[in-house]
Amino acid sequence: MIQKPYIPITISLLFALMLSMLPLPGWINHIRPDWVTLVLIYWAMALPLTAGVMTAFVFGLLLDVSQSTLLGQHALALVIIIYLVQRLYLRIRVYTLIQQAIFVGVLLAIKQLVVLWVSGITNNAPDITLYFLPTLTGVFIWPWLFILLRDIRRRFCHSQHR
Repeated sequence: MIQKPYIPITISLLFALMLSMLPLPGWINHIRPDWVTLVLIYWAMALPLTAGVMTAFVFGLLLDVSQSTLLGQHALALVIIIYLVQRLYLRIRVYTLIQQAIFVGVLLAIKQLVVLWVSGITNNAPDITLYFLPTLTGVFIWPWLFILLRDIRRRFCHSQHR
């Protein structure tokens, strides 16, 4: 097992946070995948005892601060998603990449709905027409992100045993 799993987890989550903050033109900003959620889902599946609800809460708060949203909005949604992943990670692991992508799409949609619900309660609801496009983008990106993060985890694990 990885001796210091916090290093690749933290670096990949900070990189995902930077990708979430990267300024993009308006039309492409609507299809930007939810990088932080995707990376958190991977780590909660791969190392459920290391990347869990507390990690989701911390990075959810960082996402709230970076996007100037209501403090705790993304944190709540990420905690719910990562809790579900931790309860179901043994099942998710045996799925094919296509099945995982569909499951991840459901998780991303749940996260979007929780954020939309909190935004609606505070009268800050966004335009709903393009709101779920990042979920579709996340579904298409998942297989490649999964392979990339799995390779990073395996290389880090291999380098720890030398």
